[in-house]
Amino acid sequence: MSKIAVYFMPGLAASSAIFERIALPEDIFEIHLLEWEIPQKQESLSAYAQRIALKITQPNPVLIGVSFGGIMVQEIAKYLTVAKVIIISSVKSNLEFPRRMKIAKTTKAYKLLPMRLLLNVENLARFSFGDTVRKRLQLYEKFLSVRDLGYLEWAVQQVILWDRTTVDTNVIHIHGDKDDVFPIKYISDCIVVAGGTHVLILNKYRWLNTHLPAIILGTYQPTPRR
Repeated sequence: MSKIAVYFMPGLAASSAIFERIALPEDIFEIHLLEWEIPQKQESLSAYAQRIALKITQPNPVLIGVSFGGIMVQEIAKYLTVAKVIIISSVKSNLEFPRRMKIAKTTKAYKLLPMRLLLNVENLARFSFGDTVRKRLQLYEKFLSVRDLGYLEWAVQQVILWDRTTVDTNVIHIHGDKDDVFPIKYISDCIVVAGGTHVLILNKYRWLNTHLPAIILGTYQPTPRR
């Protein structure tokens, strides 16, 4: 029997190293790690998603994305036949954005962000993963690999201006109840990970390793949060 291909997409500015603690049964699953590429000049989110989709060569894959990677895999799924789309610490539409992100879109305040300052790993860690990472800078030095100014400007704009308002009900959403980037009070219909922060891919990897196989296979029975 052929193995189930599972493709992982990391969060904003992160490398696939964030998945190094994720282990799926090797007799059932085949893990593939995707990386961010530098966007082309004025490249749309759709065009970028199509470009990344070309790297997914296995049939009927499972796509798993974290944070901005969760947005990306939902866009990639438009161009492929996929078995499942699973997002972690992310959103299913812009209706799940916190107020500050909606205000940033309306006021275009995101254009005022000092992107050059974010190239510093400490600032980038706070921006990408929230304020709770100050004691983990050595760890994030390893995981935050994309420090290209053009990429950061592009990525932030793509998140803020994401225009999806209709949720794909087939998307499976895993979210921590302590997420400070996408607070859970704005999130609906998700599998809640107690104590999970925006970086639950790192600090709740044991939960994921225990439950992801069943979630992928469709045998996990969550209680949706509404």
